[in-house]
Amino acid sequence: MAPPSPKEFIEAALVAATTPYALSYTDSKQKWVILRHLLSLLQEFPGFKPSTGRFMHNDGTEVNLLRATGCVHVANSTTPTIPLVIWLHENYPQKAPLVFVSLHPMTPIHRHHPFVDNTTGATSPPYILTWKYPPCNLSELLRNLVQLFSIDHPFSYTLTTPACLTHPWLVSTKEALDRLVGMLHYDMVALRASTSDEIEKLSLLQEELKRRDRFITSMVAELGEERMRLEERVKNWAEETDRVENWLRVNDGRSIMDLNARDVEIEDAFEMDETSRGRLESSAADLAIEEVMYKLDKALEHEAVSFDSYIKQVRSLARQQFFHRCDEMASTSSPTSV
Repeated sequence: MAPPSPKEFIEAALVAATTPYALSYTDSKQKWVILRHLLSLLQEFPGFKPSTGRFMHNDGTEVNLLRATGCVHVANSTTPTIPLVIWLHENYPQKAPLVFVSLHPMTPIHRHHPFVDNTTGATSPPYILTWKYPPCNLSELLRNLVQLFSIDHPFSYTLTTPACLTHPWLVSTKEALDRLVGMLHYDMVALRASTSDEIEKLSLLQEELKRRDRFITSMVAELGEERMRLEERVKNWAEETDRVENWLRVNDGRSIMDLNARDVEIEDAFEMDETSRGRLESSAADLAIEEVMYKLDKALEHEAVSFDSYIKQVRSLARQQFFHRCDEMASTSSPTSV
């Protein structure tokens, strides 16, 4: 038995309204338009074949729809053919058809194509986005896709410019709109990339400025603490200065008058107890004896005194120095009071 013709297949699918696989088209006028548009498409593009299938919308709704599957060839023979699946929406022709480029790992869709999503293959050219019936139809849609893909192939990132697009008077309004949308899309991609780079550089600069701000803030805090410490020291020095000035005003003039009025030693100007005075006298005597012994060494060196006299004097001075040092050590070890 020969397989049914495309027309017979479409008519049978549209008529079968009671089976579990009944299509989601309910209006008879709608079915007539679908049949006419599909036949026109298959006549102009005989490489496409009709079939039915279950389609799931983004909201999870599942419907049984007609579809046309086939490949389109663009003008450049070196590029691969483009496999397409055209689903007729359940509200077609009031709603635009759903077009997908079939995904294949050997021919991935480039990421920045203006009309084809590289992850799902969903195709949304301006013709679909501005769909309005009439006059929009499947055949004109497919002609528009062939024209678009000849300019910007979904499997290649190389843009081509057909001769018919070199002058605005040689193109239709839809073709000019398609090309303008594509150019704007790539401009946006380039702008987004440059903006992303600039944002990254500004983010790095922001981090550097934040680091410097933290460093400067810590330095300012340290300088503030140092300033407080210096102000405290200045305050303490000012208090000490005031105390010394007050003491000088009270005692300095009287002490000088006392020294001028009577012949006294300079040590009498200071208040000392007996222990401190005795230690001072012992230390002075020790230093004096040390000086005399040094002079005796020089005199012996120049033969100014005899050796016997030198020995006798050194023994006597050493004995006195020993006692003075003993007295000084005893006064140092005992508690004193000023």
